[in-house]
Amino acid sequence: MAGITGMGTTFNLPNYTGELFALTPADTPLLSAIGGLTGGGMTTSTEFEWESYDLRDPGQRTKVEGADAPTAEERVRGNVKNVVQIHQEQVSVSYTKQAAVGQVASPQAAPFNHNGGDNPVTNELDWQVTQALKQMALDVNWSFINGSHVNPTTNATARQTRGLLAAVTTNRIAKGVTTTGATSATDTITATGHGLVDGDKIVFTNTSTATNVVAGRIYFVDAVDANTFKVSTSSGGAALTLGTATGIAYTNPWETALTTDHVSDLLQLAYDNGGISEQETATLIVNSAQRRAVTKAFASAYGQFQETSRTVGGVAVDTLITDFGTLSVMMDRHMPQDVITVASLEQLMPVFLNIPGKGVFFEEPLAKTGASDKSQLYGEVGLKYGNERAHAVMTGLKV
Repeated sequence: MAGITGMGTTFNLPNYTGELFALTPADTPLLSAIGGLTGGGMTTSTEFEWESYDLRDPGQRTKVEGADAPTAEERVRGNVKNVVQIHQEQVSVSYTKQAAVGQVASPQAAPFNHNGGDNPVTNELDWQVTQALKQMALDVNWSFINGSHVNPTTNATARQTRGLLAAVTTNRIAKGVTTTGATSATDTITATGHGLVDGDKIVFTNTSTATNVVAGRIYFVDAVDANTFKVSTSSGGAALTLGTATGIAYTNPWETALTTDHVSDLLQLAYDNGGISEQETATLIVNSAQRRAVTKAFASAYGQFQETSRTVGGVAVDTLITDFGTLSVMMDRHMPQDVITVASLEQLMPVFLNIPGKGVFFEEPLAKTGASDKSQLYGEVGLKYGNERAHAVMTGLKV
């Protein structure tokens, strides 16, 4: 079911009776493990930075007796920057809607039977504020994984924090075939010489302004022509309407099944560059497709090893014995389905801009303009990811 825009009333927010179940998962594993919306660092600027340095390669640099002091050498420090991005929501509920808790919308058609139950939402404004806060947390979690960096020179463009996937530039392994510059019109995607066939799976990496598709999820290809195709959420399903968009990018994932060697190759990149040294926080972050692939790959490895579990930052994770130690395996629905990420979680931290007298993420009432209550939710946060070489990313894996 869709949300609404504007003021909530008795007409567009009907009440029902019985137990209320959430359809959308609201967990934010990565965000929760590194501090959530209440823990982390602070900044006093919209842009924050941290430093890095390296050491020269080791060698047997010996000197003879009585030698003069060698030529002076020093190490140069570097800096890395990211920005805090603004998360802002408004909730507005009419006086009538807040009062009419006993007004229910069922039954609306024959046989007009009603079970006589109660409406479980007795404070509509508070309930809507709670849902808005959950959505903001999901947005932050998604951005910390998938965010692209934007630091504008004017207020005409919103600031965007750099997410973990974009931050990792050194330790990357790309599988599959990625296509950029595709366009869409209504339900048809145009990509010259795409090479896809009916039934192929793709994962969008950039949806641009296209509607009804989300980056990182799996879609099925249908109605293929030499330069065009359509997508659906299931094999042979109805084509999705994407509207008119340019700059679409997608990956046609690898057809090779994941093996322990593939995972070890990725872990080795991170380890060789100084990552995953702290075993308690060394973590594989995966979505459902790669979680199954990892389980299958390691099922017969290391003497039929049985997975155990532990907690990282209060988040329950499984553990996996690898050539590079015991790693946590964290499932996060916001990680693209074709991606495995190796993260040194001790280097990740949310950074907040503290609004004087209000805090970092807060709710406040807005000015009265009529017969409704309005609340604003606001916060500014960005991701500090430490040494990008301490993490690693493999994309385009079989889904």
